[in-house]
Amino acid sequence: MRDRDSRPVDADPRLGDRRPGGEPYDPDLGGWADPDEVIAAGQRTGGADGLTVAVVGASGNLGSSVVSALADDPRVGRVLGLARRSPGWCPPKTTWVVADVLHERRLGELFRTADAVVQLAWLFQPTHRPTVTWRNNVLGSLRVFEAVADAAVPSLIYASSVGAYSPGPKNRTVDESWPTHGWPDAAYCREKAYLERCLDSYERQYPWVRVVRMRPGFLFKRESATEQRRLFAGPLLPRGLVRPGRLPVVPDLPGLRMQVLHTDDAAEAVRAAVTSTVRGPFNLAADPVVDAALLAELLGARTVRVPAGPVRAGLRAAWRTRLVPASPHLFDAVLRLPLMDSARAREELGWHPRHTSAQAIGEFLRGLRSGDGMDTPPLTPKLPGGGRLRETATRLQARP
Repeated sequence: MRDRDSRPVDADPRLGDRRPGGEPYDPDLGGWADPDEVIAAGQRTGGADGLTVAVVGASGNLGSSVVSALADDPRVGRVLGLARRSPGWCPPKTTWVVADVLHERRLGELFRTADAVVQLAWLFQPTHRPTVTWRNNVLGSLRVFEAVADAAVPSLIYASSVGAYSPGPKNRTVDESWPTHGWPDAAYCREKAYLERCLDSYERQYPWVRVVRMRPGFLFKRESATEQRRLFAGPLLPRGLVRPGRLPVVPDLPGLRMQVLHTDDAAEAVRAAVTSTVRGPFNLAADPVVDAALLAELLGARTVRVPAGPVRAGLRAAWRTRLVPASPHLFDAVLRLPLMDSARAREELGWHPRHTSAQAIGEFLRGLRSGDGMDTPPLTPKLPGGGRLRETATRLQARP
């Protein structure tokens, strides 16, 4: 008898029968599979029939773009998409497996079919319960890292972040050697920085695993707009407010200079890392640097210079009363994060973002106005069972 943490995919009532006629699992056809079927399908082939790449956290903002990028690459034969909940989206070459990084006891067995593992699984909420995000993000990532080593997977690509960096300059860029101690008051930064230290030790312990750490700026695309509104602004933000001309002013805060990247461009860097032999960290960012003037231009507003203190106080009050989900601690971190130099990614990966930061934000704003999303649980444009009312209830209960 299977334990509850290793239940088959069909135990999810939303799945139904994804293989008409009860046909056996065929890794060349993709679709949905029970973990037992993937494990029984055999060992990795070393790329003889194309690389097999396991993407953990494959249904979110970055995960969905990474799966698409890998599926479009002729050097990739199969994509194994691991997700906590079952998407309806079925891209080519992709087999979905419902698996929770904290509880799936056969991660190593699943990874024995993979030539590379991409670890993207991450919870941003609930910010009022940092032990929940720590368990999923830190302990879950460590389970993935250990499973990669246990399964002798040759390559591990991990999505770190600009948030891993220690406070730094806003008037020049820094390369990948800048310290990664994070901003200690923000859970997101603490978790990213802690995993950087863990990977330092991991690389010494398992030198035969090729480890790549991607450190992108803030990622946006049209399909992620509704999810990101849920995660950071909450249910009270009206769609009409982000139409050009509706917002009269954008606050010009000290330190409000950050880097933004289209999610698809970050996914291209991940794809390039999977199919190459590079190691180590890579900064990923697009031009121009985003500041209040650029945001005001996109929103048809004007800038007003204001100190950070009153804005932070307002955000803190809204967060403590659960009117908004974004924490003031992350706000503090954004004002302190350094600007990154992406020269290494351009030179060693041949990576060049196809979108400017302004285009990425503009696409995101259009997605906000139209309520866009995708047919995956994280990116769904409307939560089952109540939409924004469901969001409010989830926020009040501080659930992920």
